[in-house]
Amino acid sequence: MFATHATSQEIALLKYNGGGDWYSNPTALPNLIKYCNRTINTKISAKPATVEPGSPDLLSYPFVHMTGHGNVVFSDNDIQNLRNYLEGGGFLHIDDNYGMDQYIRREIKRIFPASELVELPASHVIFQKPNPFPSGIPKIHEHDGKRPQAFGVFLNGRLAVLYTFETDLGDGWEDTEVHNDPAEVREKALKMGANIMSYIFNN
Repeated sequence: MFATHATSQEIALLKYNGGGDWYSNPTALPNLIKYCNRTINTKISAKPATVEPGSPDLLSYPFVHMTGHGNVVFSDNDIQNLRNYLEGGGFLHIDDNYGMDQYIRREIKRIFPASELVELPASHVIFQKPNPFPSGIPKIHEHDGKRPQAFGVFLNGRLAVLYTFETDLGDGWEDTEVHNDPAEVREKALKMGANIMSYIFNN
């Protein structure tokens, strides 16, 4: 479904409606791309695209990232297009930047009414390579102090939607001065991000 060029692969950030700040963490994806191209031999275009959930362009990207702190509202057209994208082999990573949980769970249920978000076990391949995370998704930012969780929607055995909650990987991908995270915390976040990219591009 997705054209992979010898010189570059493109990924995108999802620009959604509802009032949530889809544009938060502006340095996160560029930093993750740079890290992956350097450490796991991806060839991802340095500047991520921006795509709307109802756009036909959505189908051009093997990986789409979504973040924010607040409300998310998909139109009926958005829902249909996202469903087509994911059923056709696309991958959506949703990273709760604190405060979007109740809204995104509602919208995921609209995309896949018959599927449940299931928690990924620490044994899932996404936590195994190229960087081992024996306890599963790492904790990057405290927020409510709850344990970090990774949920997924599986389509025919393939992880199509990854929802990371109470971890905030995107904050860890941002430029150092944004959150003043220690180097080891940022490295942990970037390594987990590399695992996600490896799952998309190398499986």
